[in-house]
Amino acid sequence: MLGKTDAIATVGVKNLAAARQFYEEKLGLEPAPTDEPSVLVYRSGKSSILVYQSEYAGSNEATAITWAVPDVESEVRALKDRGVAFEHYDFPNTSRVGDVHVSGKRHNAWMKDPDGNILSIVNS
Repeated sequence: MLGKTDAIATVGVKNLAAARQFYEEKLGLEPAPTDEPSVLVYRSGKSSILVYQSEYAGSNEATAITWAVPDVESEVRALKDRGVAFEHYDFPNTSRVGDVHVSGKRHNAWMKDPDGNILSIVNS
C-alpha cells in the first residue's frame, strides 16, 4: 500500500524559467534528472519535488510544500539574504517575531514562489 512508498511534492508553475531560478538560486535545491521538457525535479533531503508547467499554477491558497528545519530563524535569514520575501498571517494564539510565526514551541515561516504557491518552513 501507499504507506510504505515515498511521496513526491508536486507544484504547478506557469513559467519554468522563473521557477528554476527561484527553486535553484533562492531555495538552493539541486536539480535531478528528468526527460520531460515541461517538468523540473529537485532533491530535498530524502524527498523529491516535482515542478511542472500548469495553467492552474498558484491557484492553491494552502501550503504546498513544508520543510522541517532545526532553526527556522537562521533559515529565514539565509533565505532573505537570497532575496526571498516572507508572508505574514494572523493566526489565533500566534505571535510574530520578524517573519517567524510563533505558537508555543512551533516556529513557522511562509513564502511564495513566483507563481504564488505557498511554501513553509517549520522547526523540526
